[in-house]
Amino acid sequence: MLRFLTAGESHGSALTAIVEGLPAGLRVHADDINQQMARRQRGYGRSARMKLEADRVEIVSGVMGEQTIGGPVALRIENRDARSDEPPLTRPRPGHADLVGTMKYGFEDARRALERASARETAARVAVGAVCRRLLDEFAMMVFSHVTEIGGVALRERPSRWEDLPALAEASELRCVDPQADAQMRAAIDAARQRGDTLGGVFEVVALGVPPGLGSYVHWDRKLDGRLAQAVMSIHAVKGVEIGPGFEIARTPGSRAHDEIFWDRPRGFFRETNRAGGTEGGVTTGGPLVVRGAMKPLSTLMEPLRSVDLKTKEPSAGAVVRSDVCAVPAAGVVGEAMVAYVLADAFLEKFGADTVADIDAAYEAYRTRIRQM
Repeated sequence: MLRFLTAGESHGSALTAIVEGLPAGLRVHADDINQQMARRQRGYGRSARMKLEADRVEIVSGVMGEQTIGGPVALRIENRDARSDEPPLTRPRPGHADLVGTMKYGFEDARRALERASARETAARVAVGAVCRRLLDEFAMMVFSHVTEIGGVALRERPSRWEDLPALAEASELRCVDPQADAQMRAAIDAARQRGDTLGGVFEVVALGVPPGLGSYVHWDRKLDGRLAQAVMSIHAVKGVEIGPGFEIARTPGSRAHDEIFWDRPRGFFRETNRAGGTEGGVTTGGPLVVRGAMKPLSTLMEPLRSVDLKTKEPSAGAVVRSDVCAVPAAGVVGEAMVAYVLADAFLEKFGADTVADIDAAYEAYRTRIRQM
């Protein structure tokens, strides 16, 4: 129903993305997209490139008069740090796609692999996610994220209301809602920078206002939690994904692991807890949708690990390429984009039509039906 492709290299002339399957009549403006692009570039521990790029999106096609017209939407992001004269790279970095890329495609220069494998590609994903957010906005759904852990420092306090998280996260360079943990995370990043090291961590993406019934239990590849896991795991350096407190629940007895069901006249069916993280059987419950991604430390180190030169086969240090010390806050923004895409896809799968107005009518009919249950 909805799909996207990205193209471009880290230091090529531009990144591009095409989004196919959007209905006509959706308001899309470059300013909305650029706001999300700027969020991706912030964060304590980022490299100097974030100041060089100042990413801006050009809407190339699929939008007229600030509204989608039903055709593919094409987006372009110029690379201001474009380069064409980089020397060959023959010292693959452990943890990156350098070596496996050269083996897979028969390259002698690992730069041909790293240019596409670079996390720079996520700028195009954030642009796509910003367009998908516009569809979610139309139907009162919101997606946000915050950082829960960096370098082994985890937040200890968080607001009791989900709605309070976005403002607190955006007020922090680390997008951490716990000031004490924020300070300790900064100190850990500073120490890693001095050592020439990098740090990973965990981000949490939350979606509110999601209706029950998105996804499916009928086929394995339509289960929404599986689609979310694949989308978030596809983000560069993410090595683990959980829905809600997934790994914690695995250590919990069933009597304390599930969300009991209640009913009353004003609300209909409801749950007082959200241990399932917003899905049951691969289908949304109507509660807050919670997805966490675990990001490994970045593979480019200023004090590089041991490697082997591709040409000489002699022991060598891995290449040093400009990189961040920590990019977990930015990964959370990319996570938002991927969750927004999956939710928009699932929403169109259930309520899809050629125009936003037709989707609105189908959605309202569904909401009326479930209120009457």
